[in-house]
Amino acid sequence: MAAFRGVPVLTPMGRGVTLEHIMNKQEKIAVLRHDLARYGLPPDRPPVPLGHGAADAVLGGGLARGALHEIFAPSGPGFAACLAILAAGAKPLFWVRPDYEALEFGALSATGLLELGGNPARFFVMRAANAGDALIAAADILSCAHVGALVLELAGAPKCLDLVASRRLALIAEQSGVTLLVLRHNAIPKPSAASTRWLARSIASRADDEWGDPSFAVQLLRHRQGGTGDFYFNWNARNGHFVDPLRFQLPLASQEGRLRSLKPPPPPALRARGKRA
Repeated sequence: MAAFRGVPVLTPMGRGVTLEHIMNKQEKIAVLRHDLARYGLPPDRPPVPLGHGAADAVLGGGLARGALHEIFAPSGPGFAACLAILAAGAKPLFWVRPDYEALEFGALSATGLLELGGNPARFFVMRAANAGDALIAAADILSCAHVGALVLELAGAPKCLDLVASRRLALIAEQSGVTLLVLRHNAIPKPSAASTRWLARSIASRADDEWGDPSFAVQLLRHRQGGTGDFYFNWNARNGHFVDPLRFQLPLASQEGRLRSLKPPPPPALRARGKRA
């Protein structure tokens, strides 16, 4: 082939090119194909149905896999735990939190996870020294495609959790397919790369529920791919999904008023800001 280098080749338009041009072009195409295979769009991942018809309809079928989801939960981590169990499925579930989280908000219980329908044998808790170390650990765990879901629990507004860090975590989750739930305590929403943002408040279980399954009044504050809404969730631990108790308990005419009554109040900082305005 080297003997023919520099020999002009006529194109259909009559312009001459050399074999060097053709080979260079082929090499560029090969490099481009390699880059597309490595950095291209992730495979199509079906969402995780929540089991709540109205919420699934707004979400486009359920919770997006391989994405970052934010949860602001003034009443505790119950809603995040249920979402994590649902998102993890049969794969391992990791929970990363700084040391001070256990002192301020209580330790995580494998028995509690079992009562919610999770599998303690596939539940792993990692306690980091601080928020920065928790972010590093979360990034390492997210890169493993064998993990089902990861909960990153952070309180307040740590400086390390900025928009750049959020985008980095979201990119790693997208590449590996691991669902990331960032649980925030005593914090107000700020710009992030979250696919969805939730505000969840625990409420009393239904009076006719003999199992005492947890119930939540939930606001979908942000959804990058669609709309938002207010919902009333009841967790079914036997089947491992949410249900909409309003669908079975109340007439359609009264559901809207009940949802308004269950709407969680805004965080204290937001309420104070509203008063000053």
